[in-house]
Amino acid sequence: MQVHRPIVGLAMCTCCPLFLPGQPGVERLSSPNGLIEIAFMTIGQGGAAADAGQLHYQVSYRGKSLITRSALGLQLEGRPALGSAVRIVSAQRASHDETYTVVHGKSNPVRNRYNGLRLELAEAGPAGRQLVIEARAYDDGVAFRYVVPKQPAAPLFALVAENTEFRLVTDSFAYALYLRGFRTSYEDDYTIEPASGIEPDRLIGLPLLLEVPGVAWVAITEAHLENYAGMYLRRDVRGSATGFRVDLPPNPEQPNLKVFAATPHQSPWRVIMIADHPGRLIESNLIINLNPPNELADTSWIKPGKAAWDWWFGRVQTPEGFTTGMDTRTFKHLVDFAAESGFDYVLVDEGWSDRVEILQPKSEVDIQEIIRYASSKGIGIWLWLHWTGVDKYLDQAFALYQKWGVRGVKIDFMDRDDQWMVNWYRKVVRKAAEHRLMVNFHGAYKPCGMRRTLPNLLTREGVLGLEYTKWSARVNPEHNLMLPFTRMLAGPMDYTPGGFDNVPKAEFRPRFHDPVVLGTRAHHLATFVVYESPLMVVCDHPSAYRGEPAFQFIRDVPTNWDETRVLDGQPGDYIVLARRRGREWYLGAMTDWTPRTLEIKLDFLEPGNYVATVYADGPDAADNPKSVTITRQVVSPQSAVKIVMAPGGGWTARIQPK
Repeated sequence: MQVHRPIVGLAMCTCCPLFLPGQPGVERLSSPNGLIEIAFMTIGQGGAAADAGQLHYQVSYRGKSLITRSALGLQLEGRPALGSAVRIVSAQRASHDETYTVVHGKSNPVRNRYNGLRLELAEAGPAGRQLVIEARAYDDGVAFRYVVPKQPAAPLFALVAENTEFRLVTDSFAYALYLRGFRTSYEDDYTIEPASGIEPDRLIGLPLLLEVPGVAWVAITEAHLENYAGMYLRRDVRGSATGFRVDLPPNPEQPNLKVFAATPHQSPWRVIMIADHPGRLIESNLIINLNPPNELADTSWIKPGKAAWDWWFGRVQTPEGFTTGMDTRTFKHLVDFAAESGFDYVLVDEGWSDRVEILQPKSEVDIQEIIRYASSKGIGIWLWLHWTGVDKYLDQAFALYQKWGVRGVKIDFMDRDDQWMVNWYRKVVRKAAEHRLMVNFHGAYKPCGMRRTLPNLLTREGVLGLEYTKWSARVNPEHNLMLPFTRMLAGPMDYTPGGFDNVPKAEFRPRFHDPVVLGTRAHHLATFVVYESPLMVVCDHPSAYRGEPAFQFIRDVPTNWDETRVLDGQPGDYIVLARRRGREWYLGAMTDWTPRTLEIKLDFLEPGNYVATVYADGPDAADNPKSVTITRQVVSPQSAVKIVMAPGGGWTARIQPK
């Protein structure tokens, strides 16, 4: 996707200069490396910083203004906005630096290093309400959240609106996910346009990626979403700066409210990820660092891995002479394939039971026999569930599945993130942990880092993934190159990769059973490296893989990583990403419809010699996208590799110590 970068001829907003040290009503917080600063201030009626007034914040990067003066506040029911007339009572600072291990992730261990600030604010008078702002400054971004303490003036947290603003210092390119409403599966296309061109009524899903010319790449999202409604953005046309304001889905039982709880109560973290290159945002662990630590005492039963799957390929004729379907024979067939491929799981998708009555399998599917057979071959079984059935039978179903020996559950069609549903997610994951069940949410909102606290939550959808090839051409190389820089910034995504019936663009026709895919085979191999998901659900039928040399890469590639580095890339255009597991590295490169030749240095390798097994587009891949060449070469930290990609192409390598 060739995009029109950079923006030229746009003046920076100079109406809100950075405040100088020592000004009244201003408190600053810098990142450990000193490159990022967030400042909070109260603005008086004259528009200058004062001891009391409207609460604002602003952010700078490398000494340049990034987020100009933006208002903060909470509109609580029946009262003026909390934050519209406050003074800073106290400011407490602290520094934090820890390293912790994770059960699964993009890197392990994870460093959590930041400087923190706690601002206590109060309205005037003895009956004035109190408000606390907690902020953290990391080397890769800043975050803040509201805390309303328990107090006589505010016994309840009845939120009508959140008045948080994000005002950019200048017009920027926005990589936006527009959604039809608050009830959505987060499955749509990304659009690139100047932020100033976004219609104010458009609802924007998160993360929102922004290129602020001459300053930084920014992603706005949230972390530690708990007992609150999910955050969305709309463009704010007020003022001269290009800005966005927060919008929240209504409470289903009280539509005039967004959040209802007793005080004390806190919001999720409002996160601004910041970097000089969009690839640095992909490497960031900021989202999980803003979540509470792992609360599970025993995680030995949580196992990332790859799963064979029935739903994507639908009804196909097998070489064994039968047509696949929702029956015991099909799943034994998939178990055999998973075992011979070195996979860990088989996912039994929709149709094994009624959508709501999830305690009784249908007669064609002997779940207990499938589990027994799978266990004899070292394969675990996951079950698909409709959320309404889980809601009805949560305690009984999960206890029953544990008795059967089920390893995980894929829960689907929630399509909401109001306060009730947000709490439901956490309740379900905790109940699943009690019964040693892993979880994969589909029909889901974006991740917010819960997987650190409850690591039995492996992955979730919330993405327009490969399933859309069954009825549209929307999943194509351009779309695939948007995902790492947008949706994946929030966390793992169950894209369900691995389509092996690759066809040229001119020959693509959607079909529900035995679908074909756009992009070369090497492109789709690379998704196993580029896309993060501790559970990789491999979509195609066993007969699509058997006898195909390129399938060896899917067999070999891990789903859990010790290190992640983005070596090159631009959103929507191309990416080269490297991930390490132990002493082995896996590289994945993908391009849009533009053919590309790149040269990548391997100076990130430890000293020594390595063997690189390379899977690349064949010389005829532009016309025959199934074409893959497999070569081996000796490399070292002094080496550079040449990556040649066809239109819609890709390139992968497994690099092992020699």
